[in-house]
Amino acid sequence: MSCFDCSLRPARTFCDLPADALKAFDSIKSASLYARGATLFQEGRPARGVFLLCDGRAKLTVCSPSGKRLILRIAGPGEILGLSAVLTGEPYEVTAELLETSQVAFIKRKDLVRFLRQYRDACLQVVHALSADLHTAYDRVRAVGLARTRRPRVGSLVH
Repeated sequence: MSCFDCSLRPARTFCDLPADALKAFDSIKSASLYARGATLFQEGRPARGVFLLCDGRAKLTVCSPSGKRLILRIAGPGEILGLSAVLTGEPYEVTAELLETSQVAFIKRKDLVRFLRQYRDACLQVVHALSADLHTAYDRVRAVGLARTRRPRVGSLVH
């Protein structure tokens, strides 16, 4: 599937690039249809590339040391998964599992890095995507941290 044929292009990272950059992006990605329940990548495994959800949704989870899974969020169409791990060269921070049959594009790490060096517009979109992820994380930490403000215990108030 070509990015040029996608009707949802304008609102998505990497999809709303100038024609020359989009053509180059199209040439480095491989799109496949994945079944519901498929794992795109696992937390702690080497980051070999990014996954672009062309359609469908993915559950992003983390695992505690005791083995308990926590759902961080649900990713939707147009989102790039595994981006920060690929750019830092660190293992994936989360596990991504598809919630429904989905069209997913995969871009190898070395191809993505080369592409970003060559196309400034794409690089700026990556900065925007990573910044949005960071702000979402701040908001979640703020919501969790401030929702649990301590209330004085009955009988512990000084009069």
